[in-house]
Amino acid sequence: MASEIHMPGPVCLIENINGQLVVNQEALKTLSTFTQPLVVVAVVGPYRTGKSYLMNKLAGKTEGFSVDSTVQSHTKGIWMWCMPHPEKPDHTLVLLDTEGLGDVEKDDKNNDTQIFALAILLSSTFVYNTMNKIDQRAIDLLHYVTELSSLLRTVSSTDLDGVEDTADSVSFSPDLVWTLRDFYLSLEADGQHITADDYLENSLKLKEDTDQSHQNFNLPRRCIQKFFATKKCFVFDQPIHRKKLAQLQTLHNDELDSDFVQQLADFCSYICHHSKTKSLSGGIKVNGPHLESLVLKYVDAISSGKLPCMENSILALAQIKNSAAVQKAIAHYDQQMGQKVQLPTETLQELLDLHRDSEKEAIEVFIKNSFKDEDQRFQKELGTLLEEKQNQLCKQNVEASSERCSAVLQDIFHPLEQNVRQGIYAKPGGHRLFIQKMEELKAKYYQEPKKGIQAEEALQRYLESKKSVGDAILQTDRALTAKEKQMQEARLKAQAAEAEQRRLAEVERQHQQMMQQREREHQEQLRQMEIIRAQCQAAQQQALQRRLQEEAAKQEARIQAEQTRLQNELLQLQQRVRAHDDDCILL
Repeated sequence: MASEIHMPGPVCLIENINGQLVVNQEALKTLSTFTQPLVVVAVVGPYRTGKSYLMNKLAGKTEGFSVDSTVQSHTKGIWMWCMPHPEKPDHTLVLLDTEGLGDVEKDDKNNDTQIFALAILLSSTFVYNTMNKIDQRAIDLLHYVTELSSLLRTVSSTDLDGVEDTADSVSFSPDLVWTLRDFYLSLEADGQHITADDYLENSLKLKEDTDQSHQNFNLPRRCIQKFFATKKCFVFDQPIHRKKLAQLQTLHNDELDSDFVQQLADFCSYICHHSKTKSLSGGIKVNGPHLESLVLKYVDAISSGKLPCMENSILALAQIKNSAAVQKAIAHYDQQMGQKVQLPTETLQELLDLHRDSEKEAIEVFIKNSFKDEDQRFQKELGTLLEEKQNQLCKQNVEASSERCSAVLQDIFHPLEQNVRQGIYAKPGGHRLFIQKMEELKAKYYQEPKKGIQAEEALQRYLESKKSVGDAILQTDRALTAKEKQMQEARLKAQAAEAEQRRLAEVERQHQQMMQQREREHQEQLRQMEIIRAQCQAAQQQALQRRLQEEAAKQEARIQAEQTRLQNELLQLQQRVRAHDDDCILL
């Protein structure tokens, strides 16, 4: 029975061997024996910041997870400690202590983010342990790893055998508990006292305007808010004088700072009372075998190289976000064109105008969702995709017009074809009647709406295909005089030539419209790029002017100080001269 299992101390669940994550099979066997629902609490943060100390306190022990005070990282990989939950009967508390981030002795920094992502995916409560304050670097790292966690979960989903459903992101996202160690700031804002939770909420607050720099500021915060439904913050004063920190593990509470002791108690109480049971989609509560399966699949996905390996996390975020922004822009374009366009269009310009409006909206969607596309590589990629979309739509427009025209021609000229087969026009004067009927039907064809840009060409192709029929009728029409026959032939040729000229003119006009449209789009892109470049230059010029003004102010202060010092020396010299003159008078 799971209630009879006792772990006297933590064991290494995932080993970190030369930068490679390897599952400890013995630890997995132990984990699989816990059949009760699991409450999984994982801690992640920079090395040497007291993560293991917090985990030991949650376990109610003074020793357990390895604690050290040297400059070297002590915990390696991910360590696990399972025990009966102190507040939830028939539940098992699983504590996961992780290797510290930012170890200077580690060669592969991607290894940090892999461990970080595993801790998020495996936990139901995620403790993010950082030093002093919430800063942009910590927010960016948390954002990057949440994106990596989502990607890792996605690439693993096909192998999870129904353990998880990728559509249910809430079921796997843990609660966030942000712990700030050696916190030295005053919890105040606008002159008013605020709570630690208020501090966290203000740090993740979005800026309201749509400036591009603010979009970059908002992006990680919006993603963190969406990823973590529940967020909590605890601040910890320094527990004791720095020189005694090496003894922290062995010190009693009465030897520690009283505020720190209370803060630690509040943290442990919150974790015990509010940490939720790890669950999967459909409300399935995770037990040991479930968690074992997740560990194996996630580590296997990392080992197989399915995750992007990039040294620069900002570059990785830009890759992920801008690729998604391109897809959102294309999806928006497809949606708008799907709603606005009904093929075939009467003219090519009508289609190009609709494309231009939807393209503009798509670019706005991309800009709103993009992140640090400084070289505009992704915006150029979007432009290429939109041009391909335009070409594809033009091709589809031609095909739709051809199909529509073929249907209209069949419907209009079908009775005439039946009459020809029945021999109605095989008589004297029949050719004239045939031509008259053809003209009537052509006029009717021209009156039909929504034929599209292939209307004339389709008609000429049809007439050309029926030329032999007309010739046959003409040959049988012996009643026609040679002159009449010549006149009819000349008329037909003239009409054919005129139609051919109209067709060629239409083709040329459409080509010119395409070239003009592409030139306008090219000029617009150049204008946008020039605006962005001018904005960057203006910002740089303003920054340079501020630095010059600050340097001038400092130089002015130094000159003033030197003048004051010289005046004081002159005053002292004058006083000594007067004192000397007085002595001489006395003598």
